[in-house]
Amino acid sequence: MKDYLIKALAFEGKIRAYAIRSTHLVNELQKSHQTTPVASAALGRAATVGAMMGAMLKGEERLTIQIKGDGPIGQIIIDANAKGIVRGYITNGQVDLPLNEKGKLDVASAVGKGHLYVIKDLGLKDYYVGSVPLISGELGEDFTYYFAHSEQIPSAVGVGVLVNPDYQIRAAGGFIIQILPGMSDDDIQFVEQRLAELNSVTNLIDQGLSPEQILESLLGEIKILEQLDIKFQCNCSHERIDQMLIGLGKEEIENMIEKEGKAEITCQFCNKKYHYDKEDLERLLLHFS
Repeated sequence: MKDYLIKALAFEGKIRAYAIRSTHLVNELQKSHQTTPVASAALGRAATVGAMMGAMLKGEERLTIQIKGDGPIGQIIIDANAKGIVRGYITNGQVDLPLNEKGKLDVASAVGKGHLYVIKDLGLKDYYVGSVPLISGELGEDFTYYFAHSEQIPSAVGVGVLVNPDYQIRAAGGFIIQILPGMSDDDIQFVEQRLAELNSVTNLIDQGLSPEQILESLLGEIKILEQLDIKFQCNCSHERIDQMLIGLGKEEIENMIEKEGKAEITCQFCNKKYHYDKEDLERLLLHFS
């Protein structure tokens, strides 16, 4: 089954909702970065929410999520756009931790305390930057807190990643439910009760529910606005790496030539390696003449 998300409305347009199946996306991230189960869960949760937040954008808009905690996995970076393309990386994907007291992957300890940042490129002169402290490190709760305090939208975010013993991703997905103006107290209480009765979004994913069924199980009748395919794709290229090296400056490139006579650059997002011999580096120096 392919990865996709849906955008929908419920309660006569007073709730905006997103739901996603992201199993293949998270599998691609796991393969690229060879992550352990707890690192896969953290990176996969962030990428899953990032895909849904990307779907909130339009046209060529894009966003970057930075999760900077003091836990052993270090930093998580997610890039996503309005077209369903997502990429991401984690500083230390080889961290392995014991299960938590509930017998689940201890994502909170892996992430630690710190801050969540969302940087949006909306095609304007300046980027929009929102940030909140990490309140749990479980990420679903942290993004819920972000929407409420940084974007002032009452929201519920549920996200889950199931990892097989062989480190393959068994299932991944989630939802974002946002309450819009005009919602009655009774309806809000109904939705809160549905969410409270939900043991975990992981259970819905494990049962094989589609994004549509996930939202219907929480909200009842929904009106689907759009379906968007989701995929992992990195936009790195020789041209982009050239520009990155040129940005280091003439002196740094000359040092590479003098000390090694070559360079190897690895893309953080997809681990693709770019090799530069002496002639390649000398070619870059022409930009400074």
